[in-house]
Amino acid sequence: MPRHFNTAGPCDPADHFTLSALDRLPDVAGLVADKKYFVLHAPRQSGKTTAMRTLASELTATGQYAALHASCEAGAAFPHAPDKAERLVAADVVAQGLQWLPEALRPPANLEGEAGGALANLLQRWSSACPLPVVLFLDEIDALQDEALISVLRQIRAGYPGRPRGFPHSLALIGLRDVRDYKVQSGGMPHLGTASPFNIKAESLTLAAFSHDDVAELYSQHTAETGQRFTDEAVARAFELTQGQPWLVNALAYDLTYFKRVPVDTTITVHHIDEAKERLIVSRQTHLDSLADKLREDRVRRVIEPILVAEMIPMSVSRDDLEYCIDLGLVRQIRGAPPEIANPIYREVLPRDLAMPAADRIILPERPWTLADGRLDVDGLMAAFVDFWRENAEIMVHGMPYAEPAAQLVLMAFMQRVVNGGGTIDREYALGTRRIDLCIRWPYAESGQRREQRIAFELKVWRDKRKDPLVEGLVQLEAYLARLSLDWGFLVLFDQRSAADEVPWEERPRWESATTASGRSVRVLRL
Repeated sequence: MPRHFNTAGPCDPADHFTLSALDRLPDVAGLVADKKYFVLHAPRQSGKTTAMRTLASELTATGQYAALHASCEAGAAFPHAPDKAERLVAADVVAQGLQWLPEALRPPANLEGEAGGALANLLQRWSSACPLPVVLFLDEIDALQDEALISVLRQIRAGYPGRPRGFPHSLALIGLRDVRDYKVQSGGMPHLGTASPFNIKAESLTLAAFSHDDVAELYSQHTAETGQRFTDEAVARAFELTQGQPWLVNALAYDLTYFKRVPVDTTITVHHIDEAKERLIVSRQTHLDSLADKLREDRVRRVIEPILVAEMIPMSVSRDDLEYCIDLGLVRQIRGAPPEIANPIYREVLPRDLAMPAADRIILPERPWTLADGRLDVDGLMAAFVDFWRENAEIMVHGMPYAEPAAQLVLMAFMQRVVNGGGTIDREYALGTRRIDLCIRWPYAESGQRREQRIAFELKVWRDKRKDPLVEGLVQLEAYLARLSLDWGFLVLFDQRSAADEVPWEERPRWESATTASGRSVRVLRL
């Protein structure tokens, strides 16, 4: 069977296109050589398991180590029964050794030791008997919780002084988050908040996303084996949309080369990548659903909510909460810049998920949404939205899971229902500017040629103790229109002042006309 792009579980270089583990983790070889214990954390579906499993095989192949990758996941079912959890972890070490190591390097097949010491006992006996230094990569460590987690960490810490002959030469804990965020409930704390009881770690590493060159290298492996080429612009677009998130990079290519099966004699272009992106978002695959599910956590909401309304994250939000969102892969922060949603695909997924309560209740008028020439009927769209807002806004806004961006999410949900299947919506949040930029992209044909209609929207909120955002909004919308090379657009102003509560919702919509400093025409909708 030919190799393909993988989106389900760890990659196997024999079956899947993959990148070198040592290239992605250049510091690990040195840490192993120096007998270090360390932590590797990165968001789900970022390639941790693939990288560490491959690295274990590469280290064993050098003839210098007995390196093994094992998982703690089986112990997750017993957070308050550490004896059961640790024995399941130890059993996986034995099972993985049987599968991946030559007989002379395998851990003992029998499990011994009292409760609270079975894992340490296994690692001691293995390290003492093995002719080569033992290197162990323990994956899914943060699947363990409470007493089970504490027991495993303490056993590793207690055995650490005995390395390398009486305990693993080097050991890594691998998970979504750093040790400080491992969940324990003992003492009433929701997470450790410190490296203890694993204060023996030398480093806390994270697995970087793919660079543009990494994406090009991965896609070139498909080209080398099939002859099907990705244009340079398609590779750049894939990197732009994913920001190198490994699962997304693979998912776009998998959609086109395996699911959609673009013929191998057809070069993959930007248009193909954009179509794959939209299918990926609409399909709500497990990885994207699991991310969206995190939005309900208070720690996540405190960070994501201000980003979605383009406000600065309040000083009251702890750095731990921000780091948690970064570790989950929902947010990124580059070189001291304000935090932002991690990539354009997540910028689509998160608001769509939050808008779902509204979207599921929107009943669209039975009417065509396109004009005779195939373009979107923008006037009809906005008129229908205003009618919808008058009748439904109050109950929908008050029922949204995030209060601050609720009004904007209702507008987005309505647009998405109209646009779905025919076009796409690009979203941008400029943190600290209190604005959201939207661009509807609607494809149509003219004289047999593919064209794209673009309609720009600027969303702003008028809050208590602030002046009317009209002037600021016109300046910001002009910059957005200039970037899109458009001559006109919409400015939607949501009045969320206390005084606005005195005006019935059905009376709030009001249209105005305005002109930017450079003469661009703007239709202003006040809600």
